[in-house]
Amino acid sequence: MRGVVFDGQQAQVVDDLEVRAPGPGEVRIRIAAAGLCHSDLSVIDGTIPFPVPVVLGHEGAGVVEAVGAGVTHVVVGDHVSLSTLANCGTCPECDRGRPTMCRQAIGRPGKPFTRQGKPLFNFASNSAFAELTVVKAVQAVKIAPEIPLTSAALIGCGVLTGVGAVLNRARVGLGESVVVIGTGGIGLNVLQGARIAGASRVVAVDNNPAKEPLARQFGATDFVADAASVRDLLPHGADHVFECVGRTALIRQAIDLLDRHGQALLLGVPPADAEASFRVSSMFLDKAILGCRYGSSRPQRDIALYADLYRQGRLLLDELVTETYPVEDFAKAVDDAAHGRVARGVLTF
Repeated sequence: MRGVVFDGQQAQVVDDLEVRAPGPGEVRIRIAAAGLCHSDLSVIDGTIPFPVPVVLGHEGAGVVEAVGAGVTHVVVGDHVSLSTLANCGTCPECDRGRPTMCRQAIGRPGKPFTRQGKPLFNFASNSAFAELTVVKAVQAVKIAPEIPLTSAALIGCGVLTGVGAVLNRARVGLGESVVVIGTGGIGLNVLQGARIAGASRVVAVDNNPAKEPLARQFGATDFVADAASVRDLLPHGADHVFECVGRTALIRQAIDLLDRHGQALLLGVPPADAEASFRVSSMFLDKAILGCRYGSSRPQRDIALYADLYRQGRLLLDELVTETYPVEDFAKAVDDAAHGRVARGVLTF
C-alpha cells in the first residue's frame, strides 16, 4: 500500500508498506483523507525529534475496515475521525478527565508497519499518511457519514487543538477580548473558538495581509500586521493572547500584550530546547502563562461535539481546506504549506 515515510533524511511516497491486523482494543482504518499539519513538517526539519523510519501523518479520517477483540463503539463501515491521543483510559489522569496528560499516550510510538520486512514507527500513534493504519480504539471517533471526510480529517488535530485551547484550557468567557498571533491552521481554529465562546473583540495578528479575509471569516473582528498595533485597539491589553507560531520573540509579545488578570496560551511549537524570557514583575498583576497540549481535549467527547457544531453551521471545516492533493503530490503539498499558500492542505487516497 501507499504511504509517506520519513527515514531521517527525506520524506518520500512509497507503495510497498504493510500494516498488521488490529489486535485487542485496536481498529484498522482505511484512510480517505489526511491534513498536512506543521507538526509533520517539524518532524522532517528536526524541530520535533522522532525515531525513524516513521510513517508520517496524524490528522486523518476514513472508514473502519476491521476491529480487534473487545471493540464495540465502532463497527466495520463506520466513518471515523482520528485523534492522536492513545490514552490508556485507566490511569489517574484519564480518570480525572485529563487524557492529554496520560503518560501512556506520550512518547510511546509503536511499530505496526513494515516495509521490505523491516518495522517502521507510527507517528503520533496515528500515521494517517497511509492507505491503512492501525490505532487504539479510543482514537477512532464515529462521525455522521454525510460529513465530507476531507473536512472531518481536520477535526482530529487542528480543530481539537485550536478550538479546544479556547474552550477547554483558556475558558474564554462571553464578552472577553482575544488576540491570536498567527493565522495558520491552528490560529484560524483559535479564532473560531473565540467566536463560538462569545468573545467581543478578536484581534488576528499576521504579517501576511492576504490572510485577512479568511481570518475575518473565521471570527476575527480586527486584523493587524504586528503585535505593536494591538495596543491601538486594546490600550489596556487583552484578556487572552494565543501564540500560534512557535517563535520565542512572539511568545514574549504575547505576554506583553496581556491586560491585568490576562493569560497567554502557548500553542506554537518552537525547537525543543528553545527558551523564552519575560518581565517577572508584570506577572504580579495576576497574569498567567499557560501551556496547552492538544487543546486539553477529550477526543471522544470533543470530536463528536465539533462534528455536531459543523452540521449546525457553527463550526467551519470546509473553509479550512484550501487544496486537496493525491498522496503522490506530497512534495507539492509540503511546499505549499511551508510557503503559507494554504490554510490546510489535505492529502487524499
